[in-house]
Amino acid sequence: MAMAPSPSLAQVYTSPVAVAVWEWQDGLGTWHPYSATVCSYIEQQFVQQKGQRFGLGSLAHSIPLGQADPSLAPYIIDLPSWTQFRQDTGTMRAVRRHLFPQHSAPGLGIVWEWLSDDGSWTAYEASVCDYLEQQVARGNQLMDLAPLGYNYTVNYATHTQTNKTSSFCRSVRRQAGPPYPVTTVIAPPGHTGVACSCHQCLGGGAAGPVSGRYRHSMTSLPAYPVPQPPHRTAVVLGAHQAFAPYNKPSLSGARSAPRLSTANLWAGALPSLGNQPLYRSSLSHLGPQHQPPGPSAAGAASASLPGGPVSSPRSVPTTVPVQMPKPSRVQQALAGGPPKPEPEQVIKNYTEELKTALDEDCIICMEKLSVASGYSDVTDSTTFGPVAVGRLAKCSHAFHLLCLLAMYCNGNKDGSLQCPSCKTIYGEKTGTQPRGKMEVFTFQVSLPGHEDCGTILIVYNIPHGIQGPEHPNPGKPFTARGFPRQCYLPDNAQGRKVLELLKVAWKRRLIFTVGTSSTTGETDTVVWNEIHHKTEMDRNVTGHGYPDPNYLENVLAELAAQGVTEDCLGQQ
Repeated sequence: MAMAPSPSLAQVYTSPVAVAVWEWQDGLGTWHPYSATVCSYIEQQFVQQKGQRFGLGSLAHSIPLGQADPSLAPYIIDLPSWTQFRQDTGTMRAVRRHLFPQHSAPGLGIVWEWLSDDGSWTAYEASVCDYLEQQVARGNQLMDLAPLGYNYTVNYATHTQTNKTSSFCRSVRRQAGPPYPVTTVIAPPGHTGVACSCHQCLGGGAAGPVSGRYRHSMTSLPAYPVPQPPHRTAVVLGAHQAFAPYNKPSLSGARSAPRLSTANLWAGALPSLGNQPLYRSSLSHLGPQHQPPGPSAAGAASASLPGGPVSSPRSVPTTVPVQMPKPSRVQQALAGGPPKPEPEQVIKNYTEELKTALDEDCIICMEKLSVASGYSDVTDSTTFGPVAVGRLAKCSHAFHLLCLLAMYCNGNKDGSLQCPSCKTIYGEKTGTQPRGKMEVFTFQVSLPGHEDCGTILIVYNIPHGIQGPEHPNPGKPFTARGFPRQCYLPDNAQGRKVLELLKVAWKRRLIFTVGTSSTTGETDTVVWNEIHHKTEMDRNVTGHGYPDPNYLENVLAELAAQGVTEDCLGQQ
């Protein structure tokens, strides 16, 4: 369930500024503040996206925490659902944003902590820290936390916390550190009255669970900026490349596509990794993108969608445009793509019909090849009879042709076929990955185990949307948790080869799919599709980071299992 800020936070501020503290909730319902440094980064991104919601640009629904603290690399804050998402396990925790006056404990950088059983210090939630600080300022030595819902007292003189029921004591301490970020309190357009931290202000500010909230399409997603350090002489590694597994519907009649720039709308979204230059290449799922007349594509800083004819202010149209009803998102999703080949023809393309059936079983229906197919009563075909048997051309495995037809019709029906016995792929296998964007960066920081080279950063971004005819529940919404997702490869010869093959897999819609999350059990959501990625850069505690000497070989094998091999690179 989407978590909005607590009702207790709905306080009105006459001051135009306040201190923002972001917190996450553990499994026991306790809130924990992020550090001041992490909160500063989260707030910066939140305010920027809040401004973009007010018409200054486009929304990117998530905030990767690893950019503020490398130890938080697996975590992303998903703004639409107010959750913290862990990429490697899928665990989701509620998050909230709490505003305080500038003279409060967070505004002064004061944090109160208690000593846990493992000897580490744990910060109280921000409201408790502020309450304790207020009590100390009033000269109170013994402070009861009951007004805040806790069954404890804190003794400032002895620096202890006592459980009022069990009398168990813990040590506490008061720490002074960097202050939490000061933020501007701005009410969204149309909000009357004093700017505040109420649900309307926060929800309308691009990060709350607002019903019917506008979702920007990927055509207007911001491009990550290319930092420009002083005296930098290196060049961008490639032009803005467009990969189009979908044929974008042509726009005819009166309505033409607006010209949407995707350059530098999200300045500051990527961290500065030291002083290392960052180079960018982009692969889009949007359809063919054409550069406007002028500079060549290689030198272009942005890509634009084709626009309609541009008229001068004095020009008069010679015809009156006819207003056509705009199809709904569900209608667009269910419209499907280009015509697909006839299933019977696909089977004929990859098989040779046998005159005499072999004395063996068909592993699809588990019947003897010499008898009728087990699918003959549920599969209609004017081409294949119930006892027709065929052999696949490459691997020579034999099956009832009706069984192959039933198997094909139960899949993606993309013109490819995969042997159920040995997994040999015939044709070009494609998947059901939703529309999205893949961007590639390089920077001169090494991964553990690959100290002799820099790093390739891949950023995948897929928005929430409506399921198409190839998905489990056509016409229904699907969620996209934890995007953008960041993945890492070493910038050496083998890493670059894996990158090029991942581009092919992305083009063929094989990286992600829509299904059920194996970690959270959520249905109708975007999940990985059996091609493993490294989502952590500097550790391998969970198996999703470095060092991992076998990763590149393993992912090459996984790509090959999807029909993506080096042979595909020569066909680009």
